[in-house]
Amino acid sequence: MTESLQALGPTRRFATLRTIGALVLREMATTYGRTPGGYLWAILEPVGGVALLTIIFAFTFSSPPIGTNFAIFYATGVIPFMFYNDLAQKISQSLAYSRPLLVYPAVTFFDALIARLITNTLSGVLVAFLVFMGIEISFDTQTQPKLSQIALSLSMATMLALGVGTLNCYLFHAFPLWQKVWGILNRPLFIMSCVFFVFDSISKAFQEWLWYNPLVHVIGQMRHGFYSSYHADYVDVIYVFALSLVLFTTGLALLLRYHRDLLSEM
Repeated sequence: MTESLQALGPTRRFATLRTIGALVLREMATTYGRTPGGYLWAILEPVGGVALLTIIFAFTFSSPPIGTNFAIFYATGVIPFMFYNDLAQKISQSLAYSRPLLVYPAVTFFDALIARLITNTLSGVLVAFLVFMGIEISFDTQTQPKLSQIALSLSMATMLALGVGTLNCYLFHAFPLWQKVWGILNRPLFIMSCVFFVFDSISKAFQEWLWYNPLVHVIGQMRHGFYSSYHADYVDVIYVFALSLVLFTTGLALLLRYHRDLLSEM
């Protein structure tokens, strides 16, 4: 473990930044550059999916729980949820994705984690910007977006995805069955994260349990960033960041100890 920590230490300095930069460029090329218009399609596909669902639900539900426009209400729930979910999934596959390069001493699993974090965070932020901007231009949402509050919500989602993704990066490879169990456990998460409703509208008994879902806080913070009248007093930013730090630290410690064993078994 000491040797692994030294590999991440100051001796690598700018070499680490160059390695991460090279991994970011590799991921962009392999993920988005294999087909014509790959970069553009990588952005338009999620934007189109969210936009289509938003339009469908906008015509299905005429009156959202808060505000007057269902499109922006739905988007403020689904965008942070998809942002977290996609980022956590990509980070959890970092070892498998970069395995051919991890045989080189200059490339560590930490470099692979950070490279996937940077690449997919940037693409997620761009998708969020395009969806929100498109809705604001297309509809009279009567919202007052506050960039600082929106950025805080995306930061919370990013840290949570990093924590969950890093821990799962170990668990998925150490216990292959866990990946299937995790997929089953995540199926109701879309409904239980307040995407279609607001936390304040459910019963107190259910609130006591639902509060511990960190995505409830992420989505509540996002809606607070758009609706000036929605204060979201239940949102606990410290809770989300603390939980994310615990998950990330645990996952990182396990990877430091066992990443060589995991790579040899792949």
